[in-house]
Amino acid sequence: MTHDWVQLHSEPIDVGPVVQFVTDAEAGGIAVFLGTTRAENTTAGRELAALDYEAYADMALSQMRDLARQARERWPVQRLAILHRTGRVRLGEPSVIIALSTPHRAQAFDACRWIIDTLKADVAIWKKEVWSDGSERWI
Repeated sequence: MTHDWVQLHSEPIDVGPVVQFVTDAEAGGIAVFLGTTRAENTTAGRELAALDYEAYADMALSQMRDLARQARERWPVQRLAILHRTGRVRLGEPSVIIALSTPHRAQAFDACRWIIDTLKADVAIWKKEVWSDGSERWI
């Protein structure tokens, strides 16, 4: 039986329940990565106001579940959570959380980093920058 929580949703990410979900008495390491919208400025003086995320939900969820499966094949993952926001994400808010538990901390760090790096490269989720002057740009 696997213990995975994989989700796309438009509501803000509540970190507490995610960490609680991956907590396991047999795990010596829990790694949590939060990807947040950071403030940026351009040379033209524009400031980033938010990021808008869109996903091809069926494909993205399938890809995220596959990441969970691959991580379990590579590391002894006890519990795992991958949640990604869709819609508008304001400055300082998390757009993604990767959390997992493993018997040892190095395994947890390695698996968490691999998941977020692979998710950003391969999963059908796109982001658009929304600037303070009203301009927008797909990344």
